[in-house]
Formats: sequence, structure tokens, C-alpha cells
Amino acid sequence: MILGLVLFFGVHLITTQRGLRARLIGSWGEGGYKAGYGLVALAGLALIVWGFAHYRATGWIDVWYPPTAFKHITIALMLPAVILVVASYIRGRIYTALRHPMLAGIKLWAAAHLLANGDLGSIILFGSFLGWAVYDRISLKHRGDSGAPPIPVGGVGNDLIAAAVGVVAYLALVFVFHPVVIGVPVIGA
Repeated sequence: MILGLVLFFGVHLITTQRGLRARLIGSWGEGGYKAGYGLVALAGLALIVWGFAHYRATGWIDVWYPPTAFKHITIALMLPAVILVVASYIRGRIYTALRHPMLAGIKLWAAAHLLANGDLGSIILFGSFLGWAVYDRISLKHRGDSGAPPIPVGGVGNDLIAAAVGVVAYLALVFVFHPVVIGVPVIGA
């Protein structure tokens, strides 16, 4: 899991280093850079998933025991987190107000999961995502560009679409993805 986090965030940190990124694009071409970036990020993500699953299967290390109420708070916080991530692609007033709803959604997701999980592996995993999202948001203030792809910004209609898609995605995460893929039921656990 640690190697996966290093690969995943290492390649994502390249984005924040505009000079290094420009040199890599100059050497490899934009297509080569994107392909390499994607492959390293995907390999990192696969190692994170595999490593965390292995950790969960072989030895849970409790650091603290979250109160039951924190799990309910996490469930509640996940809805806006998912809507924020969707709003980063279906841009409207949410995007205009936050400028980087993807990072806001990731920070909310990670913080919510830190509330509900007191084991060492979860603290490392979700803490890493929270730390990276905070760092990336701060680094955006110092970059000359927005770092975001050129997607047109719409109005309130896009926000309504983002909210509707976010609710559907949230329900899929709660009732299908989390219990089936992660192996931890969200409701009734």
C-alpha cells in the first residue's frame, strides 16, 4: 500500500511542479507524458487497493475506536463529497464558487473516512489523500495556470445535473460498490 501511495502521489506531484512537467512533456511529447502518467498512477492505485486489502485480511492495527456517531457523520458527509467530485466535470455555479470542487470532494471524502476509521492502515490511506489534496490546493494558488482542463462552465442547470448524478453515484457507492468491492457494508453494519 505504501509503495502504491508513493507512486500515485509521486506522479500527481509532478503536476504541481510546472518546470519538471514541461521538461517531461518536452522529452516524451504530450502523448507520452500522459501515457506514462496514467500508467504510473494506475499502477499506484492498483498497489494501494491490493495493499490495503492485504492489510485488512492479515492484521488490523487499531489506533483508536471511533464512536458510532462518527460513522453516521461519514455517511452524511459522503453525499456532498460525491456531488463535489461530479461538479468538477459538470461545471456550474458550484465550480465557480469553489474553483476546485474535485479537491474539495477528496478532502471531504478523506476527512469523513478518517472520522469513521481508527485503524493504522486507514489513517495512512485517508490521511495521505487528505494531505495530498490540501497540498495540491495550496500549490494551485502558486501556479500560473488553473491546472484544470478547459471545460466550459454552465449555470445552475449544471449544478442540478451534478447533484442528480452525484445522488445516483452516492447510492451506487453505498449499496453496491462499498459492500461488494470494499467488503464493508455502509448501511446496517
